[in-house]
Amino acid sequence: MQDTFDNLYQRSKYGQMKGVNLLEIIQSENNILLAYRMIKKNTGSKTKGTDNQTIEAFKILDKDDFIKMIRHEIENYKPLSIRRVTIPKSNGQKRALGIPTMKDRLIQQMFLQVLEPICEAKFYQHSYGFRSGRSTQHAIARCNRLMYTSKCHFVVDVDIKGFFDNVNHTHLLKQLYTIGVKDKRVLTIVSKMLKAPIKGYGIPNCGTPQGGILSPLLSNVVLNQLDWWIANQFETFETRYPYKKVCTKHVQLRKTKLKEMHIVRYADDFKIFTTSSKSAWKIFHAVKAYLKNNLKLEVSPEKSKVTNLRRRYTEFVGFELKVNKHRNEYVSISRISQKQKERITKEVKRLILTIQKNPTTESVIKYNTYVLGIQNYFKIATRVSVDLKFIHYSCYYTLFNRLKRAARYGFPRSPPELYKRLYSQTMRTFKVDKIYLFPLQNIKWELARTHNSKATDYTEIGRLMVIKKLWPTVYSEIVKMTLDKCKVDNLEYFDNRISRYSMQRGKCHILGKFLTHEEVHCHHKLPIHLGGDDSYSNLVILHKWVHILVHTKQQETINKYLNIVKLNEKQFMKLNRFRKLCNLTELTR
Repeated sequence: MQDTFDNLYQRSKYGQMKGVNLLEIIQSENNILLAYRMIKKNTGSKTKGTDNQTIEAFKILDKDDFIKMIRHEIENYKPLSIRRVTIPKSNGQKRALGIPTMKDRLIQQMFLQVLEPICEAKFYQHSYGFRSGRSTQHAIARCNRLMYTSKCHFVVDVDIKGFFDNVNHTHLLKQLYTIGVKDKRVLTIVSKMLKAPIKGYGIPNCGTPQGGILSPLLSNVVLNQLDWWIANQFETFETRYPYKKVCTKHVQLRKTKLKEMHIVRYADDFKIFTTSSKSAWKIFHAVKAYLKNNLKLEVSPEKSKVTNLRRRYTEFVGFELKVNKHRNEYVSISRISQKQKERITKEVKRLILTIQKNPTTESVIKYNTYVLGIQNYFKIATRVSVDLKFIHYSCYYTLFNRLKRAARYGFPRSPPELYKRLYSQTMRTFKVDKIYLFPLQNIKWELARTHNSKATDYTEIGRLMVIKKLWPTVYSEIVKMTLDKCKVDNLEYFDNRISRYSMQRGKCHILGKFLTHEEVHCHHKLPIHLGGDDSYSNLVILHKWVHILVHTKQQETINKYLNIVKLNEKQFMKLNRFRKLCNLTELTR
């Protein structure tokens, strides 16, 4: 489907969407099968809707029957009721989620795949939430740049009251049409999706239920109008004479009476940066009126405000941002927000208590997974080292008192490969069940990188930029392998598997190809049932398809995977050497 998605992106970008039969593309065989594949690999595929079905219900169907059934559903589309569940929020309140049935999720995924390239071509470049290749780190990097380079030291905070529950359906459908979704049959089905009844609550008059696959895209469509309205006030303001450089244009615009303003948005949370308090309050009231009159959304007065960054912090996506004077200029600083520090402290203490009650490999890995996740997320904060040290000392007595009997405290000796790559061995930590706890306070700051607007999934050049940036390394794949949530029964195998992968530099012993953590299989040269063990010398890293060839006895499976991997003579010799150790017959070319 990639060529089709690329074509839709280009047509949308240049306003050539009129006459495109979107429903036919959505109902195409390849799009249906791609949607099934995307849903199947998602962890939510095992979550039941109101019909009590999971993805397993579709696995037994014949391919042609499955495609025919989905097409028939779309022709007479009537969504089943949505199951409502609530999950706790960080502030103690609860968030309502809507879980559609598995069939409706598949259909929503089909629509998402086709509508996303159309919308991506028209989305504002500094919107970062629910978009492929963009993250909170890019949003923070943009904020830092505005604070330091553009000297925008005043922030307008506008909190939308119950955004996901109050989206106006009529206005949303008009926005989809304006963006480029001109096929009215598609808009009719999207309207039915929005009106899907919620079990126990009835048919909603407004809102996009959180939990639906299409909801994140639709929420971005709603606020995209606000993004461009603010951008057109200064950033993309049309001038009489075109400027070759954007920075030159902005320098000239600052000499006029225009109010400088820049928006940075992550989902429904956004900041508007400007240069003075007077401008900030005018922008505040203008945005409040725009949201009410144009988008039919209300503002929460108690959470909306104007912040002077030279005096106070402003909170955004878990970080607190501010500027401090250094010599003759102001520099941007960031730290973990107070709410997040309290939440992290509470969770760390809970995980420590879990280790005390059950000092096993699994409980320690859960603790290490959480610590590494926190460090990876907040490592771009300039004060992250100070904040994590504060959290560490807040949890220190809990850590020492709870684990003094179940663990040994001291300097790590011969730690695993991942520990050596991540942390200094001159810092003391606890050792539980032969695994070292990751030191929470041992963190190194990293510079937040801004997002390149040319990096997209829908152009060849953009994909190359994304691939180059996300190209896996031995280190990144070791992290993923270590944090794999599968249950660990054998620590020696778990540890030696990581060490063997590192020694082979992530490459398959037979193919010589770099393997991501999804492709890695660890093979016992001498199988366990023949007297082998989990020692480092008895393990070797193979591609999962090659591993199948080592063990399989069925000729049909052998022929299938030999056609895929296409081994040369030298690789065949290596493969047969492993099969011989497993007491299996050698393969012939």
